[in-house]
Amino acid sequence: QVRLRESGGDSVQTGGSLRLSCAFSSVTDNAYCMAWFRQAPGKEREGVATIKNRVRTSYADSVKGRFTISRDNAKDTLYLQMNSLKPEDTAMYYCAATYFPWDDCSQLREYGYWGQGTQVTVSS
Repeated sequence: QVRLRESGGDSVQTGGSLRLSCAFSSVTDNAYCMAWFRQAPGKEREGVATIKNRVRTSYADSVKGRFTISRDNAKDTLYLQMNSLKPEDTAMYYCAATYFPWDDCSQLREYGYWGQGTQVTVSS
């Protein structure tokens, strides 16, 4: 059974950094895409980053060069390192996973499993 649980959200000032974690179970690297999404109040959910096979990654233009997605299979944990944070990064961040046995997750929008979310607030 796939389970996802995020942690690491916090309140930081502009320019600060945070690392979000997502502890997972039953998500094999070569069969599942994993991703981070975010949703700000009053806005649609936005894909932030995806990862497959630990090395194939993709990012939304709004976070390229600032955020890094990674996966530690030994710890069964997905990470999102967020640097140079901006107020517009303020949102609830969600970890997601879905069965997808191909390499390229970058266009995938439908995910079958979701965590409960962790709040990130960036103040100016």
